[in-house]
This record gives sequence, structure tokens and C-alpha cells, in this order.
Amino acid sequence: MTSAIDADAVAACSFCLKQHTEVTWLIAGPGVYICNECVALCLEVAPSEPGGTGPTMPAWESQTDVEHVLQNLPRIAAAGAQVERTLTGWVRHARSLGATWARIGESLGMTRQSAWERFAGEE
Repeated sequence: MTSAIDADAVAACSFCLKQHTEVTWLIAGPGVYICNECVALCLEVAPSEPGGTGPTMPAWESQTDVEHVLQNLPRIAAAGAQVERTLTGWVRHARSLGATWARIGESLGMTRQSAWERFAGEE
């Protein structure tokens, strides 16, 4: 299993972190992706009848083996980094379409200054 997302990758599955070149296809959501293999796994383990109960606690709280938890940390960090790169891309695109820092900050629930500090980069 892939442990990190290559910085040059176009996208990687947000669940298994396989890069777009390692899977048949990816479905893009708002800042996240899911590959054909994870969709197949979801269909395999999901209840066939709607209305089943979902998780009652966050996934990390059900883990009792520290090694398993530590093993997942790099994968979670890589997925978070992918989301951050995607968000930055969307913000830069909004800027290219004429959005002000004030509007971007407002849409993200932060001040204009905070948005500028976080996303301006080399603009």
C-alpha cells in the first residue's frame, strides 16, 4: 500500500492513497478522490439494505493497537496534504476569476488577512 502521495501526482485516492496511475479511475469530489478499488470495497462491505447504523465513534477511537495507529498517521497526513493542495488550487483559481481576499476569507469562515496569509504564496 502506498504510504505517501507523490508531490507530482495529479491526484490520489483519499482512502487508500494509490495514485491516479495505479488505479483504473478516480472519482473527484470537493477536495477528495475515491478510486475504483475503494468503491468496489465499499460495495462489498456496505449493507445491502439502507438504514443501517453508521460508525458510533471516530475510526481512531476504535483502535487499541498503538502500532496500527502509528502506521496510519503518515497516510492520514498525506491525505490531509492532498486536500490542502486541492484547496490551494481552488483558491488560486477563484483569485484568477477575480475573487477578492475578503470574499475568499468569508467563504472559508476566516478573515481576509488570514486567507491572504494562508494562500497568497508567490501571487
